Amino acid sequence: MKKIIVSVTNDITNDQRVSKVCNTLSNLNYEVILIGRKLPNSEKLDRPYKTKRFHLLFNKGVFFYAEFNLRLFFYLLFSKSDILLSNDLDTLLPNFIISKLKSKKLVYDSHELFPEIPELVYRPATKKIWEALEHFLLPRLTNCYTVSKSIAEYYENKYSTQFDVVRNVPKKTESTQTVKLPFNTAHKKVILYQGAVNIGRGLELMIDTIEKLEDYVFLIVGDGDILGKLKELVLKKNLKDQVIFLGKLSPEKLKGITIQADLGLSIEEDLGLSYRYALPNKLFDYIQAKIPVITSNLPEMKGIVSEYSIGEVLEKRTPEYFAQKIIDVLKKDYSENLEKAKSILTWEKEEQVLISIFEQLR
Repeated sequence: MKKIIVSVTNDITNDQRVSKVCNTLSNLNYEVILIGRKLPNSEKLDRPYKTKRFHLLFNKGVFFYAEFNLRLFFYLLFSKSDILLSNDLDTLLPNFIISKLKSKKLVYDSHELFPEIPELVYRPATKKIWEALEHFLLPRLTNCYTVSKSIAEYYENKYSTQFDVVRNVPKKTESTQTVKLPFNTAHKKVILYQGAVNIGRGLELMIDTIEKLEDYVFLIVGDGDILGKLKELVLKKNLKDQVIFLGKLSPEKLKGITIQADLGLSIEEDLGLSYRYALPNKLFDYIQAKIPVITSNLPEMKGIVSEYSIGEVLEKRTPEYFAQKIIDVLKKDYSENLEKAKSILTWEKEEQVLISIFEQLR
């Protein structure tokens, strides 16, 4: 049985992409060990494969990355493995070095254009470091895949490195089990955002828009850097009955929330190539729950909406336009198109690309 060590810098708990990949590899009879980090609020894991989470002294900034990568390097150095799977640029360097030192096959899964994330827009020195690392490593890789066609084409054009596309679609689900919402949903339309509560997600725009919509509730499910700022904005606008924060939920509980929504949002701003080429997993989660969507006017998200006709694209980012777009969407019946898209956009189909990659490692 071949052994694969998979590494990621988060705490593993809610990383659905990494979980799906590890399950697929485990089902292919690989021995999987997933490496992450342990946080004070990390939940207990119950996986069909081995996991290990580092207890670190630092949990953010340069010292975190340095400590994690050093710990990962020595773990990989003294562990037996046949294949190394690196998730994102922040785990790639130790995996690359060990793959060369021990002549092991290396696979790279790029979840996003890491140096182009909005958090680095105003940190040019830090961005240059990540860009230099990417410039050094990516042309030397042979087994790569990413989440969208646009990112794959970008890397192929920039580094002449071929990337396959494995979209972050969910497993097919027929679950109808709901989670009780903390408000009365009678005569109310529920608009949902789920995911990271960070800059550039369009959440401030939606909070401004909800003021113009009577009998609508906006649910925000997730955690992130601007959560406190958004809560202050909601209090300032006296919208605490219309904007409700549910925090970070387990994937199982989240599914029970999503199926109760009337509309799902994925309205990221165009704050750089990482967002421009993004194909967020929440978009596919909405489709699995059979709720229509409104997305940004960005190529990958717009492509899904256009191909399957499961919602609308936000072409103007003003509260007035957005409010009318929401009203218009909820007047239409997308059920037939959503059912079709749900049957096609599943991990059971998408994982065939992943299986092919691991069958043909170079």
